[in-house]
Amino acid sequence: MAPADGGYFRHPAAIVESPRVGARTRVWAFAHILPNAVVGEDCNICDQVFIENDVVVGDRVTVKCGVQLWDGVRLEDDVFVGPNATFTNDPFPRSRKRPERFTPTVVRRGASIGANATILCGITIGANSLIGAGAVVTHDVPANAVVFGNPAKISGYVDADVYAPVVHEPGPSDVERLPVGGVTVHRLGMFQDMRGSLAVGELGKQLPFEPKRFFVVHDVPSRLVRGEHAHRKIHQFLVCLAGELSVLVDDGSRRQEIRLRGPGIGVHIPPMVWGIQFRFSPEAILLVLASEPYDPAEYIRDYEEYLRLVRASPPG
Repeated sequence: MAPADGGYFRHPAAIVESPRVGARTRVWAFAHILPNAVVGEDCNICDQVFIENDVVVGDRVTVKCGVQLWDGVRLEDDVFVGPNATFTNDPFPRSRKRPERFTPTVVRRGASIGANATILCGITIGANSLIGAGAVVTHDVPANAVVFGNPAKISGYVDADVYAPVVHEPGPSDVERLPVGGVTVHRLGMFQDMRGSLAVGELGKQLPFEPKRFFVVHDVPSRLVRGEHAHRKIHQFLVCLAGELSVLVDDGSRRQEIRLRGPGIGVHIPPMVWGIQFRFSPEAILLVLASEPYDPAEYIRDYEEYLRLVRASPPG
């Protein structure tokens, strides 16, 4: 390995045409970086990597052997791309027919892409997410999500313990506070006899606010997610009426997955907690009660914006 102009290292068998390669980056044998590409500092560009012109690679990025970064690919800081992972940039490619503009693909900071994964163009891989080896990613991936399979489905979230609350008769411990942003789990009254089953909750007890709106979510394909937002002032109360699903709650520093099965459990999500619902069973039905009428200005739909707001808020 030999030092190159600009403070990075280039293997003698590498071709680096771009003048914009950051300090302390290492470019290994048979890699080829075209003239207009941008590669940040402290990166590791391994053997047989090809980086096209309209590509931006952030700082501390690792790109393992056999990866091609085509025009339109953007890798933010601290991204890991495993060996032979494949990116695309044209949703309808034809030989010798170049589109006016290639479809961009964005991989947010800290995300990891496993070996042999395929990433379709035009999607965003969320911050700190993990794409499993061999996955075929056809839709946007939420921040911190773990996805596997073909097509890729969410199997969980990074650093999120799975909690499956147990239904029992009401008692002194009906309400359990989770260590995430004031989220509480409420065990509803459950009654069974020969006529069937009944689940019941009361305002001011199991339901800590007066609802002004409700909606029901059902017939959700298992690979899709719902939610992916926080509310500025609205409280929500979630009950799985049938089937099962997972609720992910995230306060910007901690996250937890709550597995809901049947109507005996309610989850109170206070304002400024990021919420996602995923892993719906085919028969799942989710009831959501909200403390205020619908207001689009109430929603925070971008996770990076949410983190900025949470970090800017004074403690307590």
